[in-house]
Amino acid sequence: MIRVLVADDQVLIRAGVAALLRAAPDVEVVGEASDGEEAVRLAAEHRPDVILMDIRMPGVSGIAATERILRAAAESGEQVPHVVVLTTFDLDEYVYAALRAGASGFLLKDTPPQRLLSAIATVAGGDMLFAPSVTRRLVEAYAQRLDEPAAETADGPESLQALTAREREVLRHTAKGLSNPEIAARLVISEATVKTHLNRTMAKLGLCSRAQAVVLAYETGLVTPGAR
Repeated sequence: MIRVLVADDQVLIRAGVAALLRAAPDVEVVGEASDGEEAVRLAAEHRPDVILMDIRMPGVSGIAATERILRAAAESGEQVPHVVVLTTFDLDEYVYAALRAGASGFLLKDTPPQRLLSAIATVAGGDMLFAPSVTRRLVEAYAQRLDEPAAETADGPESLQALTAREREVLRHTAKGLSNPEIAARLVISEATVKTHLNRTMAKLGLCSRAQAVVLAYETGLVTPGAR
């Protein structure tokens, strides 16, 4: 059973999504939040597996709520929920900010019901909502807006020096849009080893999701927009 929290300030959308989820056999709606502050409170109270988080809400935004929820879970040692942000547009600057905050992916508000249910199951399983190549296009679109170049050393961006050479290599391929099986084939290692390197990378850098790792790779200059 996947425990889901729905956060949206528009009551009709929130109620409609919650009703759809309650009709699904493998989903339990543990709460409905009308703003970011309530989402933070309900997440701490119910510890959902997945949170469907609206981006634009009055008071505490979905982005700020995502940061607070994930940070609190990580600091307490509890299982970190998977946040899927909801947006009206597929290239919204707020989506990029949400990925930086640690969200596992994003959905459009006109997503068909069956696709929504499938997406929740995908994210609950620990995967990103969309294929890495889709996240890459999103990241590149907004990484180009960064004003200052990243500081680098002979071995790579300064902020990534805690990583081993192989961990940086796996991160680089991840940011370029390769899936775990593709990275394994490229580096001639097992898929399990790829996952281990990526998990260690995220732990060392204090990241909560694969999407966050991709964003960091672009922001540090490990991968540059348009690079192949």
